[in-house]
Amino acid sequence: MHDYTFGCSLVQSLRKLKLLSLSDPLTFPFFHFHSTKIQHSRVGYQIMNLNNDSHFNSKYGSTSSSSSRAAMVYQVPGGLSSDEMDRIAGHTIRRYTDSHSHSHSISQRSGKGIAIVWFRNDLRVLDNEALFTAWSSSEAVLPLYCVDPRLFHTTHYFAFPKTGALRAQFLIECLADLKNNLMKLGLNLLIQHGKPEDIIPSLVKEFGAHTVYAQKETCSEEVNVERLVSCSLQQVALASPLGPSTRPTPTNNAKLQLVWGVTMYHVDDLPFDSSCLPEVYTQFRKSVESKSKIRGCIKLPSSLGPPPNIGDWGCVNNGMRFVGGETAALSRDLLRMYKETRNGMLGPDYSTKFSPWLASGSLSPRFIYEEVLGFEDESNAWIHILDTGTQVHVT
Repeated sequence: MHDYTFGCSLVQSLRKLKLLSLSDPLTFPFFHFHSTKIQHSRVGYQIMNLNNDSHFNSKYGSTSSSSSRAAMVYQVPGGLSSDEMDRIAGHTIRRYTDSHSHSHSISQRSGKGIAIVWFRNDLRVLDNEALFTAWSSSEAVLPLYCVDPRLFHTTHYFAFPKTGALRAQFLIECLADLKNNLMKLGLNLLIQHGKPEDIIPSLVKEFGAHTVYAQKETCSEEVNVERLVSCSLQQVALASPLGPSTRPTPTNNAKLQLVWGVTMYHVDDLPFDSSCLPEVYTQFRKSVESKSKIRGCIKLPSSLGPPPNIGDWGCVNNGMRFVGGETAALSRDLLRMYKETRNGMLGPDYSTKFSPWLASGSLSPRFIYEEVLGFEDESNAWIHILDTGTQVHVT
């Protein structure tokens, strides 16, 4: 097992890639206008200094004088203390656990052995089918997050950094919050630094885990990691009732079970094959609205414990005030006043701004859908949920 803690390893990786220093302003890029320009790429943001940009300086003036002024930075969600966010999020989580839930009923836990939950882009406890399935099919659950060093490399084209300091800080907060919420449910979060295809098989062998549960991803790099993990698990032989195994076979090695959870409509419920999606969105929308049904959120038991006996679970550093994590997302209650604020465009409280939490998996699309249904009246008719087939956008 790797013995690196998450915080130290992540900071070390960022500094090696020259993405983070002690003087870096960990501010969210949407609201930092004085000396930066934001260029969006598929996997992150490239922050470029404009101090030497003559065109920018001639049009807007040199940024050297403005750099001495304090930049306007907003916390999102704003106006709430950590205790208030915990209270709001806790109330919401209780509504989706045990008798408070209006969704799926909880079946009895009948599994044996240990199951691993490999967290990826689903950093939440609410409506997390991989987590629930692991719990119901085991006697103990080992939650795991792998800090993959490839996340801090550059893109194949143009060499943009995949994860800058700002995005890394948001991830740190998401993991800290996930760890905290899992502990409230009787678990913890094991944070390991390294490639999943190296870490997961070693944990499977050490704990004798029979299954690794994870959310199914769709992009090429993530799918390739899934393939590597699956191949690595095939090389691990588990002990059997007849004695220890020395050669892996189809019946004595752990399985990687991928669970769909990235879209509002489940891929199995679409009225057409996912490889033959309609080219026009209107056709897609009319078809799924008339022929498909959105599944209810996954209901949680009040306790997910016990976890396996782990000596060092790893730690998470905290810092930036753009708050990542499920708790912050659940406390952002702007649906009530959406119509009054949506045209403001700029500022922390204009629009729902659920996108970062949807992208990190701190909120599920189905959860947003069920919550929006409670506000669908004439005053909130501006709220539209659009399913593109891969993500849900709240505008």
